[in-house]
Amino acid sequence: MLERFAPNEVLALAQHAERAGFTGVMAADHFQPWTPQQGQASFVWNVLSALGQVTAGDLGTGVTAPTFRWHPAMVAQASATLAAMYPGRHWLGLGSGEAINEHVVGRYWPEAPERIDRMFEAVDIIRKLFAASLAGRDTRHEGRYFKLESTRLWTMPDAAPPILIGTAGPITAKRAGRTVDGIVIDGAPVEKVAPLLQRFAEGGREAGRDPRSQTRIIRLHLSWAPTREEATGNALREWPNAGMRFPKSDIRSPFELEQIARTVRPEDFEGRVLISEDPDVHRAHIQRYLDLGFDRVYLHDVSREQARFLEVFGREVLPRLTR
Repeated sequence: MLERFAPNEVLALAQHAERAGFTGVMAADHFQPWTPQQGQASFVWNVLSALGQVTAGDLGTGVTAPTFRWHPAMVAQASATLAAMYPGRHWLGLGSGEAINEHVVGRYWPEAPERIDRMFEAVDIIRKLFAASLAGRDTRHEGRYFKLESTRLWTMPDAAPPILIGTAGPITAKRAGRTVDGIVIDGAPVEKVAPLLQRFAEGGREAGRDPRSQTRIIRLHLSWAPTREEATGNALREWPNAGMRFPKSDIRSPFELEQIARTVRPEDFEGRVLISEDPDVHRAHIQRYLDLGFDRVYLHDVSREQARFLEVFGREVLPRLTR
């Protein structure tokens, strides 16, 4: 979580995670943290580039929005460069954006349907740029929301990085299945997540894709500590935004969320952040999502004591997970 740790600390923690048995990182593209308490918001592409030098696993954006702060061409260039530096390790996770990050450029903030349409048009531009650049030719685009004059990406990997879309909605999940290489889902109860995977697979089949060839990723939020009291306190203090049971994509200020956070109670995390002092409870929780068919599970522990979390999970949780 680049909203919670300074970039050099992120580099050290990622190395620690790899030694503990983890095999990749997903880094959020935030211009601001969710709450002032979280305290950071470093530039995702700088951090991922540095992480590639000190780790050996996957490097994913989870997710970036190529629609407001960024023109899709700039996201395509950043992604292609990262993939050229670290062949086979980078995947490009895209989303429709949140006002807390995107409003800073002062543009009109539209309703969700327009944001989603913008995202899929951006995907079209990025795919065009990847394909044309690999073929050694220019491409152009004249769409509803974006324009791209004839150009190409001059730095490209041997193969374009896979594109994944982050979503919590069934319609977008199905559309993603028809359009991109994978899906990224944020932690939610199994009964809510399973239909998203089904709709994603339906979309893939409609487009003639083999759903087994498409990547399914979930990010699980958790709070582990030696005692339940500490684990609960960490969730309330460090990640209260997960306990806010309403859409947050229109909120612009961390200080506004700080005020709302005062109303969050431990029971509000149910189904959103698993709070437990028992590593085996966390193991069983993760296993349910692997059994559901996810290819990769990214874990976000809300504690500031990340080294402690990595050591315990590397020793007691990861070795006991099965596919």
